Amino acid sequence: MTALDATAATPAARPGSHRGGLLRALGRTHRTALVLWLTALAVAAAALIWLHSFGDEARAGMSACATPPTDGLPSCAAVEAITADDAYANGIAVLADVLSLVMFPVAAWAGGALIGRELESGTAQLAWTQSVSPLRWLTAKLAAPAALLTAGTGGLVLLNDWARGDGDPNLVGDWYDPDAFVSTGPVAVGYALAGLALGALAGLVWRRALPAAGVALAASLLLHSVLERYRENLWPAVTRTEAGSLELPRSAFQIAWADTPRHGVLLTRATFHPESHFWPLQYVETGLLLAVAGTATAAAFLLLARRLP
Repeated sequence: MTALDATAATPAARPGSHRGGLLRALGRTHRTALVLWLTALAVAAAALIWLHSFGDEARAGMSACATPPTDGLPSCAAVEAITADDAYANGIAVLADVLSLVMFPVAAWAGGALIGRELESGTAQLAWTQSVSPLRWLTAKLAAPAALLTAGTGGLVLLNDWARGDGDPNLVGDWYDPDAFVSTGPVAVGYALAGLALGALAGLVWRRALPAAGVALAASLLLHSVLERYRENLWPAVTRTEAGSLELPRSAFQIAWADTPRHGVLLTRATFHPESHFWPLQYVETGLLLAVAGTATAAAFLLLARRLP
């Protein structure tokens, strides 16, 4: 009875131990990347907390302005943050750049190190012969980094929004500036996950580290460029036509402008996105990025399944 009980208990314990062992192996293999990611998160979080600590001081140093310009005060649309704290403005700009470019190192790492190198060296094939199925191997390879990327990038986006305070464009940039737009919403997480999926697919297609990293980087750059170029078309814009001059607020994301004389009257026609379109544009672009990530992930699993004997 004792022998039978021990034999019966072994299969029940094995699946959990295999899952834990696979994740531990993944952590050991990519320890350097994990340490770099956690270090980058800690440094970025500390920097954002530091920036928030003197955000009020930076905003208090702004030049006075008026819309329209009155009493000797310049137009708010023309005022530059020349009196703002440079450390605050530059720090916010640098962190916005970092968040908007997370996709590229993630894609190169996923294609080169996470998938491509292990297929090239035979490490993956060895794991497949030792109680870890190829599909479970790929699931662990994608699930763990995806969870870390979602939590880390999402957390930094929330901290970035907090550090930006009231979002004064003279200090932190206009909401529609490419880097500011990506770094202040879920789009940043979408880009990171799309980069991971494209990298994994490139690694399975090329099965070599350097070519896979290069292809993943190129694919991510293409995706990033296309979405940035056509972002204004992701949601219906507002069109306003008025006789004479027309002044849009600085918060308007201007797309098109035309002055047309008609019967001695100048008609001004402007097409733009008001600031209220920030979230619709964020949701649509994030949805597209998640669709790309899902498609690339499905293609990776399908490709792996077809290549198995």
